[in-house]
Amino acid sequence: MAEVIRMPLMSDTMTEGVIVDWFYKVGDAVKSGDILAEVETDKATMELENYDDGVLLHIGVEKGKAALVNSIIAIIGKKGEDVKAILDSEPEIAGGEEPVKEEVAESEPAATPEPVATATPAKASTPKASPATSTASSNGKLKASPLAKSMAKESGIDITALKGSGDEGRIIKRDIEDAIANGVVPKAQASIALPVYSGEEGYTENTNSQMRKAIARRLGESKFSAPHFYLTMEINMDVAVESRKRLNEVSPVKISFNDLIVKACANALRKHPAVNSSWMGDTIRTYQHVHVGVAVAIEDGLIVPVIKFADGKSLAHISQETKDLAGKAKNKQLQPEEFSGNTFTISNLGMFGIEEFTAIVNPPDACILAVGAINKVPRVINDEIKVANVMKVTLSCDHRVVDGAVGAQFLNTVKSNLEDPVRMLI
Repeated sequence: MAEVIRMPLMSDTMTEGVIVDWFYKVGDAVKSGDILAEVETDKATMELENYDDGVLLHIGVEKGKAALVNSIIAIIGKKGEDVKAILDSEPEIAGGEEPVKEEVAESEPAATPEPVATATPAKASTPKASPATSTASSNGKLKASPLAKSMAKESGIDITALKGSGDEGRIIKRDIEDAIANGVVPKAQASIALPVYSGEEGYTENTNSQMRKAIARRLGESKFSAPHFYLTMEINMDVAVESRKRLNEVSPVKISFNDLIVKACANALRKHPAVNSSWMGDTIRTYQHVHVGVAVAIEDGLIVPVIKFADGKSLAHISQETKDLAGKAKNKQLQPEEFSGNTFTISNLGMFGIEEFTAIVNPPDACILAVGAINKVPRVINDEIKVANVMKVTLSCDHRVVDGAVGAQFLNTVKSNLEDPVRMLI
C-alpha cells in the first residue's frame, strides 16, 4: 500500500514550507532513514526523512515551490503502484502548486494512508571530506545543501574545493564540519567588486525567505492589533559590573550581562504574574511557569530561543543554555520546542552600541524588554557628581493585558535585582 508524505508542521507559526531541493527523483528506490528533501520553514532549513522502504512514486511540489502544511508532497510505495486514487481524494495539493510530472504503471488504487515522514534538523556523522577540483553538476550549479553553503560562508571555506559525501557528490553539513576540523581547505579569494559610478541607477531583489515572511506577518499583526505603550528606565549597573567579575572568578562558564538580565526578569516575572500573561481574546491567560525568550539575530532575520523555567535556574545554567541555543539558532539546528512557549522576551542590542530603542511585542507575550548598552556617564549620587555605569531599558507592553502601573512596578523590580544582584541569589 502506498504511503503518503505530507508537509509537516514544524512550528506554531508555520503555514507552508518551501522545497529547497529533492535528493531523489520519481522512480528511485528509497529506504527508511534516507533524506528525501530539504524544506525551508519560517524558522530553519530542515531535512525531510523517509521512514518506509519502497519507490518514490510521486513528487507533489517542485524544487523552489511552496507547499501548505499537511498537503501531499510525495508518495512512496511499490514499483508500478497506482497513486491516482490518493491524489484524486486530495482536495488541494501543495497549496495550488502543480505536481512534478511522472509516469506510473496502472494498478489497483490505494487507500489514503497516514503521513509517514517528518522533518528533522541535520545530524552530523563521521566521514571525512577531502579537497576536489570540482563539485558542480552538469548544468554548472554547485551541488551543496543550503545549510552547507551557509556554514561554509560563515567559516570562510572555499566550498568549491570540497568533495561531497552526499548523493551524487552533493556537499552536506558533515563535509563542512570535517573541513573545519581538518583545516584542509583555504579561504576562497574574494572577487573585487567594481564601483557604481555617479549617475548610474540599479537595485537587487531577493526572494523573501519563509523566516522573513513569518517575521513580517507576526510582528505586523502584533504592532497593529496590540495597543503598545513604552516605559523607559535607567539602571545603575555599578554593582552588577563588580558582581559579574566576582561571579566569573568561580563560575564554570562565563556569565554575561545578558545572563544577569534574563535572571533579573525571570525573578521579576514570578513576582509580577500579570506581566507573565497573554491576550486570548475573551480571556487573559496568566502563566504559572516562566519561559524567557532571548532574541538572536541570524542571517535570515530574527529567532527567539527560549530559556524555560528561567526563574529556577542558576546564572551558570542560564549562561550555558543561552550559548547552546544561540549556536543552534545560527546553524539553523533549533528544534521546534526550543523556539516556542515563551511567556516574555528580551531583545538586547547593547553589544552593538545601541543606547536605547523600542521593540515590538513578540506574540503571544504581553511584554518585551529592549536592552541598551552600558555606558559610563556622569550622575548625581549622594549629592556628588560621579561616573556611573548606566544601562537604559525600555519595556514594550500590550495595553490590553498590562497597564502602566503594572509595567512600572515590574521594571522597578528588575532595576532592584540588577542594582543589587544578591537579591537574585536568595
